[in-house]
Amino acid sequence: MLTLLLIILAVVGLLIIMRREAGAAAALTLLGVLGLVGLLLDAAFIGVILLIGAIAVAAAGLTALRRQWLTPRIFNIFKKVAPKVSATERTALEAGSVSWDGELFSGKPQWNALLNYKDEGLREDEQAFLDNQCATAAGMCNAWDITIERADLPQQLWDFLKKEGFFGMIIPKEYGGLGFSAKAQSMVLQKLSANETLMVTVGVPNSLGPGELLLKYGTEEQKNHYLPRLADGREIPCFGLTGPRAGSDATSLPDVGVVCKEVIDGKEVLGLRLTFEKRWITLAPIATVVGLAFRLFDPEKLLGDEEDRGITLALIPRDTQGMEIGRRHHPIGSPFMNGPIKGVDVFVPLDTIIGGQDMIGQGWRMLVECLSIGRCITLPSGATGTARYALGWSGGFTRVRRQFNVPVAEMEGVQEPLARMAAMGYIAQATVYQTANLIDHGEKPAVPSAILKSQLTEFQRVILSDAMDVHGGKAVTIGPRNYLGIGYSANPVAITVEGANIMTRNLMIFGQGAIRCHPYVLDELAAKDANDINAFDKAFFGHAGLIFGNAARAFTMGLGFGKPGVPFDAPAAAYAQDIARLSAAFGLCADAAMASLGSALKKREMLSARLGDVLSNLYLASMVLKQWQAGDKVEGEDALLHYSCRFLLHRAEQAFVEIFDNLPNRALGKVLNAVAMPTGRRWDKPHDDLARDIAKRVSTHSALRTKLLANTWDTDDGEQPNPLARYNALLVDYDRAEAIYRTVNKAYAKGELPQTALHPEARVEVAFEKGLISEEETLFMREFETQVLEMLTVDDFAYDAFANNKDTLIDHNAKKAAPVQQEQTSSVK
Repeated sequence: MLTLLLIILAVVGLLIIMRREAGAAAALTLLGVLGLVGLLLDAAFIGVILLIGAIAVAAAGLTALRRQWLTPRIFNIFKKVAPKVSATERTALEAGSVSWDGELFSGKPQWNALLNYKDEGLREDEQAFLDNQCATAAGMCNAWDITIERADLPQQLWDFLKKEGFFGMIIPKEYGGLGFSAKAQSMVLQKLSANETLMVTVGVPNSLGPGELLLKYGTEEQKNHYLPRLADGREIPCFGLTGPRAGSDATSLPDVGVVCKEVIDGKEVLGLRLTFEKRWITLAPIATVVGLAFRLFDPEKLLGDEEDRGITLALIPRDTQGMEIGRRHHPIGSPFMNGPIKGVDVFVPLDTIIGGQDMIGQGWRMLVECLSIGRCITLPSGATGTARYALGWSGGFTRVRRQFNVPVAEMEGVQEPLARMAAMGYIAQATVYQTANLIDHGEKPAVPSAILKSQLTEFQRVILSDAMDVHGGKAVTIGPRNYLGIGYSANPVAITVEGANIMTRNLMIFGQGAIRCHPYVLDELAAKDANDINAFDKAFFGHAGLIFGNAARAFTMGLGFGKPGVPFDAPAAAYAQDIARLSAAFGLCADAAMASLGSALKKREMLSARLGDVLSNLYLASMVLKQWQAGDKVEGEDALLHYSCRFLLHRAEQAFVEIFDNLPNRALGKVLNAVAMPTGRRWDKPHDDLARDIAKRVSTHSALRTKLLANTWDTDDGEQPNPLARYNALLVDYDRAEAIYRTVNKAYAKGELPQTALHPEARVEVAFEKGLISEEETLFMREFETQVLEMLTVDDFAYDAFANNKDTLIDHNAKKAAPVQQEQTSSVK
């Protein structure tokens, strides 16, 4: 009995010490005391075992002892197996900052570290711009007109965008820009997502491009010249990075600049001779100034002793002699300006280098530092805005579209995608807004930028597919009335650009986060490079303590013990506690994967992707809780919170299961499974009752629908019709209409109305004649049904409308000419 008691005390005590990462001295004391108790109370065997354990802990855990024999051996092994970090990888790793992503990597996230990023909301001028200028711009757009008729935005819209400073949102007011916060930029792009081409056109100049690069790195002369001109639209920028042979691997640029001297107007000018071929460059066909990334060489050593000077960035006027620009690509589903740029032996002065000579060779660092912010804003905001419009349209359509005498929104097959769309939109809104809030507090979230770009554009893919499904024939028939189909076809652009999602998920999220966000790995690698054994000892054994701590935290919380205190009230508290549990499990699995695979983990992209999936879902869930905690709640929002968190935590656990099943070391996979999920999976998919509740609220005039669609273009006073405003108006009147539908349809079912009254309009008129409904109700229903029919109607065209070359048109119904009767002859043999 005493032996069992000592074992229990040792296990429980060690778990507590490990959870708290109390260190070797605490473990040594516990084991030593329990061992002595065993020897003194006739439990000699367990006492000896515990004392041996205490000796082992002392030898491996006490700094003075381990540095004599253990640390040198581990250090030598580590130097052989640690992955080599190239210069470009190190630049990417050192770019940006670590905030909440680091907390999730630690396995013991401190929620106050996230909640302390207070949200001050939008400034008065930012909100006014969102309410007025953004609504006006969105109101000038019709997808059919822009995509099919013009292949461009209308001229008056271009003029309006320049006049109102849309291209200068990130440029400070002292240079003539709007000086907007990251949150305001995001909200603007969400509102402009009513039209894909409009959002991209405004988003790109405010993302990765000359404006941000000039702000951070430009010389004062460059800033003073270009920033005011970019702010007011006199200059339209583009940035040439990708090319035929440099896409996701942007560091493999084949474009070359050579330092040389050129005689211009009788004067010798030091400059660069550039040869380049770029493609997929947004705004290139109309750009007046071109940012260019290239590899710079100085074979004559005119600038110093180095010949290869590295990736460098320059800003080149459009009319530079020898530059070929103006042709267009045709991006799928959206005719935003995009095209190639070429040049052979194009000479530019040295002062075209962004930042001047001091920034020669710093181009890759400049790009990744800017990209970490831009990728958090533009495409994630576009995806979030698209989600909101798609939900608003779909909720409205499914409520007014009736089949089998009921709105299709009452059918569970439609409620399921509606709820999924609402949850994904809710998650996206929270994530992009709260990450922008981090940026406004000075953070440069590198790893979250990869999470947002890949996860939210994938959400967009699912949401648009769901929206197409519930709209049916309304959405698959293209024309001016179709507000959804063209945007749906453009979705692959968001999936592909700014780091294709395949690459981002498989290589970047965990690949970068494992080193950048981990509390110890970067220090270990730095100690290796510096050959500093003492620094390595501190980092490595701190790392070891974290591994034991995460194992203990994951295991005990998996059993339901030791749930951490969290600064949330119900219903959010349980989700925050489980994020902490899964964070500990994630930290443990990340270390196990790195330790067991070493540098080979780089090639295990599917495993890396699943580890990234865990981190992504925990980050998204955290942002949802932050938004819930900070915002005002409305009726029904708790159902959306439950659905969203269950959805994300279910996905996180699924990724864990796939990690355990696919680790090359099968025994390690089973051990991790037992430690991280001792009682099995905890989270099912969201239940059907949640889906039914959410679907009803987003397809009716409810507080939840109003909140989800806040700050979208929802007024019907633009130059173009606004389907969202029209659906909203119909939903306001829907309850009244539904009561009349029930009266009329009941009368029809009883035979009180003629069987020939098949259309709703016909039934209404006959019901009025028979006194079943009042004149006021009849007038109301006439107008209501007129509006409903307008929203259900699709476009049709002249037979020859789609043939660009009318000469190729086949008239299948043309009257055939009578065959010529040939005179019959016979021959007599």
